[in-house]
Amino acid sequence: MADDQTTAKESPLFADNELLELTITAPFTNMMRERSADEEAAATLSYRDVVDGEVVLDVGIRTRGRFRKQKDICTFTPLRINFKKGATKGTLFKKIDKVKLVTHCRDGSRRYSQSVLREYLAYRILNTMTDDSFRVRLLHVTYIDTNPKKRQREDFAFFIEPDDRLEKRLGLKVQDIPKTTISSLDGAHTNLVSVFQYLIGNTDFSPIKAPEGEPCCHNHVLLGTRNDSMLSIPYDFDMSGFVDAPHSAPNPRFRLRNVRIRLYRGRCMNNARLATTLQAYTDRKADIYTLLSGLTQLSDQTRRKVKRYIDDFYATIEDPKRVNARLQEKCI
Repeated sequence: MADDQTTAKESPLFADNELLELTITAPFTNMMRERSADEEAAATLSYRDVVDGEVVLDVGIRTRGRFRKQKDICTFTPLRINFKKGATKGTLFKKIDKVKLVTHCRDGSRRYSQSVLREYLAYRILNTMTDDSFRVRLLHVTYIDTNPKKRQREDFAFFIEPDDRLEKRLGLKVQDIPKTTISSLDGAHTNLVSVFQYLIGNTDFSPIKAPEGEPCCHNHVLLGTRNDSMLSIPYDFDMSGFVDAPHSAPNPRFRLRNVRIRLYRGRCMNNARLATTLQAYTDRKADIYTLLSGLTQLSDQTRRKVKRYIDDFYATIEDPKRVNARLQEKCI
């Protein structure tokens, strides 16, 4: 049963960071063949509750995404789960209407499985730095196919906090505008996020605009306002060097050799805040390494790689000459 002490603004699903075991039963073969963004398939989602035992929910499910929805990229796409109104009362999914599920992309790939964990860890690092970020919940999912062959697969995945739950938790509204300006954003939060994107080696984003025809912003959600400023909150880190997914490729705009090469995309107008921002990351250094060591599902090899990547970040921000050359002088 969902915790009755969970606040009215908080979903019990995202109030806990323990690994959640789920089973989802759906016509996955048909879904992965058709990849419809509009048609929902009937499915069931089940998990075990310490009080109520097995909890089974009837849900709708559909494929989602853009890049990872392409058949030559992922054989198993990200998913969106739609809960029936009123059906989640008293369950872990209380307060959840629809929720995004980040999946493993390709069956039987250890590297893709580890990439899911790495992307989850990236979200958790940002959560450690600021509450003004998307919460996530790590899962181990058994996928049961209702098609005749009934193929079963298991892998790691994670849920991303829905926009409406983020709105409730932060007391802000998603802004439906095509673009904005850096000066309209909260400077301290923007700087914190810019350094986070540098930490994870990500250049696939814009906090102020999106490709034509898409809502603002590119791999960011715009919320407002607080103290006359908006927040631009990032998501989708699979193209980062931190995640290093097999399908990732460097942004051709920047002529980087590979995704693991960092490029700072912070704003020059916020350079005066940089020392304070970097000190915040130094203050949370032990917490970030604790997150890494505590994610026991990572392989030893992956853990070593991620640790080296984080080590390199701290070697940079703790050296004034490197800060000047790699961050301050690279601002835009």
